[in-house]
Amino acid sequence: SQESNILAETIQKLGADWVNMYPEYLFDYQFLDERIAAFYQEEARLTQLFKILAGITIFIGCLGLYGLVSFMAVRRTKEVGIRKVLGASVSSILFLFSREFMVLVGMAFVLAAPIAYYVMQQWLMNFTYQIDIGISTFVLAVAFSALVALLTVSYQSLRAALANPVDSLRNE
Repeated sequence: SQESNILAETIQKLGADWVNMYPEYLFDYQFLDERIAAFYQEEARLTQLFKILAGITIFIGCLGLYGLVSFMAVRRTKEVGIRKVLGASVSSILFLFSREFMVLVGMAFVLAAPIAYYVMQQWLMNFTYQIDIGISTFVLAVAFSALVALLTVSYQSLRAALANPVDSLRNE
């Protein structure tokens, strides 16, 4: 296009003038918008890496939580059977299993939130335009963590709650 031709001619003219005025120095130019984009390109790569690592971490955490719930459900099979025989509803058994894990999620949040706040504040200090991390970020994080934990726990808890109590108590 005409604009790119004009730009190329201008750069060529500047290069020739530079060589005439400063022959001992190399003419090396950069556009400001490209230079600014390069600064943020590293942040974009770092953000992508954090997303991938967060996904892997959540997946491994869910696997561990699922294994723990499975172990707990097998260990408490007789207790669940007795509760069902005595009239406990499926929802009360689900609440029994979920309550323990929600306490663990809450404790993990209480431990992790100050550390996350400090690390994020230090990272954000490196930027020219700084923002503050609000409480809403942490509320959203704990809500998402609780939702993921509930979804992970609910499958095994539901299986234990819907199991026939006769099968679990037969050996007694």
